[in-house]
Amino acid sequence: MASHQELRFEEDPQLTEVMRLRVQSLQQRGQKRQDGERLLRPEESVYRLDFPEQKLRFVRWGVRLPAPGRLSVVGTSQHWTPDLTPLMTRQLLEPVGLFWRSPGDADGDAVKCFEADTQEFGERIAELAKIRRVMFFLFAFEDGADPTNIDCSITFKVLQ
Repeated sequence: MASHQELRFEEDPQLTEVMRLRVQSLQQRGQKRQDGERLLRPEESVYRLDFPEQKLRFVRWGVRLPAPGRLSVVGTSQHWTPDLTPLMTRQLLEPVGLFWRSPGDADGDAVKCFEADTQEFGERIAELAKIRRVMFFLFAFEDGADPTNIDCSITFKVLQ
């Protein structure tokens, strides 16, 4: 019988800081980003997902937003190290996982998302897990969302 594995997205403060320093360095020097380079925005942070198993099938997202706000999750298709190579826009996965709660939502209401997009995104993550042990993501916190009170995980079925 196959088991399920829930993996939590963990913030990577070191990579986030390196990405912020890149933006700051360009601003201080008055330089522009490289053609196709994707710079970290102020409301974004870098998160990582470690895969202890690599034969996975996507099951579901687990996103908790206790207050109104919006969380965008963008995956990267490359094993990228910002200190050595810049993040390029062509390395970003489509579709984006978009999760939100509206101001009128009751406490017990489920977090909203574009189900087809999040399903496809989860399946792409499972496919990429076959060839890597870690993936990096850009989390954007908007419309009142705050990284201190968001919990985000993804559940996979472990295949034999």
